[in-house]
Amino acid sequence: MAGQLPELEALDAVASLIDDESPEIGGLTVFKRGLKVSPDLRNGLLVTVLLALTAAAGRLIIPILVQLVLDRGLLGDDGYRPGFLWAVALGALGVVALVTWATRVTLIRLVDMTETVLMNLRVRVFGHIHRLSLADHTESRRGVLVARVTSDIETLTRFTQWGLISWITDTAIILGTVAVMLWYSWQLTLLVLAVHAPLVPFLRWVQRRQFVSYGLVRTRVAETLGHVSETVSGAEVIRAYDYEGPVRERMEDSIQRQYRQQQRSMIWFAGMLPVVDLVSSISLAAAVGVGVWWRGDLGLGVGELVAFLFLVNLILNPIAQLGEVLDQTQTALAGWWKVLRVLEVPVDVVEPDDGEPLPEGPLSIELDGVGFSYRTGPPVLRGVGLRIPPETVVAVVGETGSGKTTCARLLTRLADPTEGVVRIGGVDLRVVSPEARRQSIRMVPQDGFLFDTTIRNNIRFGRDDATDTDVEQAIDELGLRDWVGGLPDGLDTVVGERGGRLSVGERQLVALARAQVADPGLLLLDEATSAVDPETEEALAAALDRLAGGRTMVSIAHRLSTAERADLVVVFDAGEIAQVGSHEELVAQPGIYSALYASWIGNTRSDPSAA
Repeated sequence: MAGQLPELEALDAVASLIDDESPEIGGLTVFKRGLKVSPDLRNGLLVTVLLALTAAAGRLIIPILVQLVLDRGLLGDDGYRPGFLWAVALGALGVVALVTWATRVTLIRLVDMTETVLMNLRVRVFGHIHRLSLADHTESRRGVLVARVTSDIETLTRFTQWGLISWITDTAIILGTVAVMLWYSWQLTLLVLAVHAPLVPFLRWVQRRQFVSYGLVRTRVAETLGHVSETVSGAEVIRAYDYEGPVRERMEDSIQRQYRQQQRSMIWFAGMLPVVDLVSSISLAAAVGVGVWWRGDLGLGVGELVAFLFLVNLILNPIAQLGEVLDQTQTALAGWWKVLRVLEVPVDVVEPDDGEPLPEGPLSIELDGVGFSYRTGPPVLRGVGLRIPPETVVAVVGETGSGKTTCARLLTRLADPTEGVVRIGGVDLRVVSPEARRQSIRMVPQDGFLFDTTIRNNIRFGRDDATDTDVEQAIDELGLRDWVGGLPDGLDTVVGERGGRLSVGERQLVALARAQVADPGLLLLDEATSAVDPETEEALAAALDRLAGGRTMVSIAHRLSTAERADLVVVFDAGEIAQVGSHEELVAQPGIYSALYASWIGNTRSDPSAA
């Protein structure tokens, strides 16, 4: 565990950004930052807003038409005027048609804009996550990152489809309605506004607490997804060790925490709605009572009073909606904040604009004063200097936490050194183009990750333009034809999710064939034989010997049988290179390697499978 400490500390630093549960930031600030990240949210927004305002203005005309019908068509000095009423009715029909058309077009444009914005944001966050350091991608954080790309972004859907435009149209309706109400009766208008005035500080107070509460909800959702991911990934181990009970308790505890936090968040929404409804009802009652009782003193005709009450009722709808709009806005802003925090996590590896190529064929390796530290914690590598000529088979050994895996990551530029230079083929790896690096440098991880498709397609992933002939040739070059012939469907055998239908050793054989198709000048192996049975290890060892031909190969050796076959052995200890030499040279001299080898020999004698 000591060797993993720097990565865990680095992960805590990232978590402080990604999982900030109590952000000291306002919703307006989040919205402004979100607009910078998603500028396409503005595309066509002006036209959409104009259409929405047209629909809002159409609603304001209806009360005026009602007043005209009463005062000039029914109760005016001229009495009943059917022609006028028909004209007003046709006008009202036209207004309703215009409002319906504008509303429909607005909704269509909003849905189209929303899907475009969410797609681009999801792609951007997904790409950013894949550019982060591997210290940010440990198993415990997988659910958090998945939540950011999926559920947190999804919280923006209702806001962009409905909430954003509601703020605009509802504000327009409220302001427009108040203006018309003032034209009818400034006294009654002031009365209505006075009744609604206490809502302003109340809603502001609720909004601040909702934002924090919904931020906690997004954190709890990410925790639940993390536990689900861990449970699904570790299903075999859980069943093998009869660990279902503790895992179920942990999952239920996570779900309960999410449930309780969602309940606490909904309390604010549940408490806000009745308050808004109560205030709205009081304002309407006050307007009716005062308007009817003092209609003559206020100088209002019957039609004007009815129109005013229609306007009060019209303003009540957006005010009543305000609670739900505010609730959806806080949910969206909390999710948006989480997404923005992911995008703020710095990318350690910045690709060059115009990168340089790497030489063809086997590549040399040069580490010049290389040091590396994660974002927090002590240095993992210190002053590492090493020169490896092309076409050399190298075994890297050392205790857990000695720095060998970190060194391999630097060679593939999964991270950059904090000190010194890594040169591959004589070129500083930081100035190499990503295309050249991926073509010339490949790494085969210890788990031999496979995609849920056929063996043939998994091998093709080694090179974009790989053909069936290239796949067949790779199988023959590695001497795997007999193994392929024993599979149910040969190369067309489906491997299942993560290669679950194959054994560990068989997955590694596919991974090696994939590397052979890629034909890199430098191949790094995270000990391909560390978790396989002796029979498969023999096939793997033979394939590795063939794979090493014509290229430089560096293998992180957990079993010293790999070091025995290597041209050069590099021994790491506490972040430094302690010994370099051939297997025979290092065994013959006192030191770390001879002690490791003696311990390994003793273990293999007592347990031959450990070899």
